Amino acid sequence: MKAIAVDDEIYMLETLQEAINESSDVTLTGAFSSCSAALAFAAENEIDVAFLDINMRGIGGLGLAEKLMELQPRCKIVFCTGYEEYAVSAFQLHASGYLMKPITAQAVQKEIDHIKGVKSAEKLLTIKCFGNFEVLYNGEILSFKRKKAKELLAVLIDRNGAGMTIKQICAILFPEDTDDAKNAAYLRQIMLDLKNTLKTVGADEVLKHNTPYYSVDTNLVRCDYLSFLESGKPSFRGEYMTQYSWAEETCAMLQFRK
Repeated sequence: MKAIAVDDEIYMLETLQEAINESSDVTLTGAFSSCSAALAFAAENEIDVAFLDINMRGIGGLGLAEKLMELQPRCKIVFCTGYEEYAVSAFQLHASGYLMKPITAQAVQKEIDHIKGVKSAEKLLTIKCFGNFEVLYNGEILSFKRKKAKELLAVLIDRNGAGMTIKQICAILFPEDTDDAKNAAYLRQIMLDLKNTLKTVGADEVLKHNTPYYSVDTNLVRCDYLSFLESGKPSFRGEYMTQYSWAEETCAMLQFRK
């Protein structure tokens, strides 16, 4: 997760930075002593969690939190303060956490663990694999710029979260084309199209890239195929990603599991 820290007292900011940096789950991408600097950064950079002092000069921590959530609705807010009386106002803004100063690494990690649990419970997309492959957001079918971008997502879903290299993906998407360099270059364009499409609905975190592997975060999607693998529900009626010939192997496996 990408985090920022904001406190207009330099010593407190340094203490907060040190506590955040103790966590292996978070990368501190910015530390700011003013609300305006933090907002300028947030306008140009993705943030997963913001650790904010409440009692700051300018618009203050509560005002900063409101503006951050306007810029990045999925950003989690953790308030840091020495004053308990701000707690009600903080939670009215649906803050993810509320830390009392002095901030410790243990307290920060506890909040991060909570946020990880919340994020893993968020289902950003609904994916239908039985029958034709379709992707839905808020009940509406998601439109893809290229058919291959949609098929790429289908390939990654089919792998149930397992990582795939560019070469492995190309072998499925371009089975009759042996020009590896051309295929790899085209796949990178498709990958960018897919990421941009997912980003339009705030679901770009579904796509994961840990060099050299690409995968999907199965915790962030609702999917009939994945649910069937896990629990046998919903029932499988013999059709799986019917528009893709490469899916026939998985379809046969599902028939065997019925």
